[in-house]
Amino acid sequence: MNSYSRITGTGSYLPPKRLSNGDMVARLAHDGIETSDDWIVERSGISARHFADDGVFCSDLALHACQAALQAAGRSASEVDLIIVATSTPDMVFPSTACILQGKLGAIGGAAFDVQAVCSGFVYALTVADALIKTGSARCALVVGAEIFSRILDFKDRGTCVLFGDGAGAVVLEASDTPGILSTDLHADGRHVDILCVPGHVQGGAASGVPLLKMAGQAVFKLAVGVLEDAARAVLTKAGKAEADIDWLVPHQANIRIIQSTAKKLKLPMDKVMLTVDQHGNTSAASIPLALDAGVRGGRIQKGQTVLLEGVGGGFTWGAVLLTL
Repeated sequence: MNSYSRITGTGSYLPPKRLSNGDMVARLAHDGIETSDDWIVERSGISARHFADDGVFCSDLALHACQAALQAAGRSASEVDLIIVATSTPDMVFPSTACILQGKLGAIGGAAFDVQAVCSGFVYALTVADALIKTGSARCALVVGAEIFSRILDFKDRGTCVLFGDGAGAVVLEASDTPGILSTDLHADGRHVDILCVPGHVQGGAASGVPLLKMAGQAVFKLAVGVLEDAARAVLTKAGKAEADIDWLVPHQANIRIIQSTAKKLKLPMDKVMLTVDQHGNTSAASIPLALDAGVRGGRIQKGQTVLLEGVGGGFTWGAVLLTL
């Protein structure tokens, strides 16, 4: 039995429709809501985001990202024996988006399920896949973060609707004789459910409650900065590593100020931090694998380097993964 798991390929996909801050300003102005490019950039660092077209589903975005990751890993869909999709915007109530994706890929037979930890979802999913591979339950996994947040945004709330976008990222995680995933650390605190949530559900064939994103921005910011530092230090300690051993920080791309604060606490210069929030916005569970793939394909993140992934999201959930690519 192999004792380790290692990422062997990365992939990502953004829907073609790109909306600049100017596009969002114009859209909101139709409803009499005032905002500006300067206001959005100052508070979030976001300049653009991508929205999926009508009729496109989460599994469609995931399919493109998975195909790119499989190609990068030199694997075929028939070799995949585990699919985990992290998403808060599934295709339907059930079955899981992972099962729908499995059918579209033609990767039939292995386990397939979704993980719901919102913006921490990819870190959660990668941790689960690592554990299943280490126990011999799987050998070749697709771990995916995919979201269509544009469909749960309240476009009368300028404080949230300008922050989020759609996209998907994926990695191929395989059994290995050499260490890849070095350590993981997951947490949640359900006392903070209300500060970031979509308080709605399906009842009697209709939406009940308010199925739109609600966020208390300042409360989220305050919690996020503290727990991200804690998770980062936890995975470093578990792996016997120090801050200086980190070659790249690939954080959840929610807000440039949260990212800068985390980097400062870890004594990391910003040129060691992967940033895509300016062009992608907050893509929730998709943001970490999107940023990881951008770094790998751009030649910045290279094999043999030590990479810290970390995310925080509604739940309140948070976690980190330390790995060698």
